[in-house]
Amino acid sequence: MARWKEAVRRALYPLYEQRMLRTMPANVPQHVGIMLDGNRRWAKAVGRDTAHGHRAGAANIEPLLGWCDDVGIEVVTLWLLSTDNLDGRDPKEVAAILEIITDAVDSLADQRRWRLNPVGALDLLPASVAERLKYAAERTSDVEGMLVNVAVPYGGRQEIADAVRSLLQEHAAKGTSLEELAGLIDVEHIADHLYTRGQPDPDLVIRTSGEQRLGGFLLWQSAKSEFYFCEAYWPDFRRVDFLRAIRAYTQRERRLGA
Repeated sequence: MARWKEAVRRALYPLYEQRMLRTMPANVPQHVGIMLDGNRRWAKAVGRDTAHGHRAGAANIEPLLGWCDDVGIEVVTLWLLSTDNLDGRDPKEVAAILEIITDAVDSLADQRRWRLNPVGALDLLPASVAERLKYAAERTSDVEGMLVNVAVPYGGRQEIADAVRSLLQEHAAKGTSLEELAGLIDVEHIADHLYTRGQPDPDLVIRTSGEQRLGGFLLWQSAKSEFYFCEAYWPDFRRVDFLRAIRAYTQRERRLGA
């Protein structure tokens, strides 16, 4: 019976997805942030090691970007590794994750379908990893496709601290006094020094794995974002799950105030 139900599901879902695409309203989000969460728990659930879970998660990134293309999204931010993970996990596991991430980013760059943009505290990474991420950005800088921010390692508080530090350094080089800077600084000044400066803020933030919290993702940029939480672990996140998230966004009446 279970196999029969699965066969029916596999046969009907593509038709359901195509119908959802055809009937999707025009007001899709311009920028989507996605927290790719649940790789480790997925691996445990299927009786495999952590590295297998991260590889399965990495394999789902390219399909996701294709789904984003299908609905006309212009910017995607993928949170692949947090700054907290660098110190909070076993060094061997972190090294394995970084290798999986850089291999995935290299593969995306090889296709030249999307402009890749590493965002995060790259100075906290091993030099070889940071260079590979920067090289992927260089190789795709002339691509006219969707902009894909690769957040590795990323922390919202770290980003804001880095933005303020950059702002102070800029004005110190100009000879601006602290008193003058205190009179000048505002929201726009800080925003101009974020990792995502020059980009629209995310309209929609999606988190997989059933967790209903931001965990530090795009803290500054998501002040007016809509949120969508999906129960599926990231390796199990399907096209239909993505389309449901986009459809839910289009059905909301956005209130951009407090």
